[in-house]
Amino acid sequence: MELEILKPKKKQRKCKRCGKEEHKARELCRGCYQKFYRKIIVCKICGRKRVHGGYGLCRGCHVRIHHYESVKAYNARRYHGIDLERWNRVRKKCVSCGFTKLVDLHHLDGDKGNKSETNLIGLCPNCHKMIHSYQYFDEMIAVLQERGYDTSKARPSSGKGGRSKKGIFD
Repeated sequence: MELEILKPKKKQRKCKRCGKEEHKARELCRGCYQKFYRKIIVCKICGRKRVHGGYGLCRGCHVRIHHYESVKAYNARRYHGIDLERWNRVRKKCVSCGFTKLVDLHHLDGDKGNKSETNLIGLCPNCHKMIHSYQYFDEMIAVLQERGYDTSKARPSSGKGGRSKKGIFD
């Protein structure tokens, strides 16, 4: 016969509204607590009737507005090794075409460990794809040199004809 370790059970109290043997807070069960103490508001941002999340906002808008910056700062440190202010400054606009809606971080020399100011630039997804392609690489380098960037260590990384491919019989 196996010995069972018995854990002391938490003392259950009856809900003062419905009489269930479950207790959450204010001497109510979970269902009664949510029914009577959960605030339904009209969100200041989205205008929908939702459960109150804080600051007069629904839960979704509250998280997006008040916690999004801390998540962005964490991701900038984790994935790029730079602080949020520098990440935002580099990604303000595309240095090639001036697009501001969506900008990626690009390392000019291709070394992700090089975090110097002269190595990091912001490129929109189209320009970023073009600088990595052998077909448009020279065109993109010419544009960046016009803008005053040092492109001496820049190399394309995909496309046709750039790398020698060794076969089985080479």
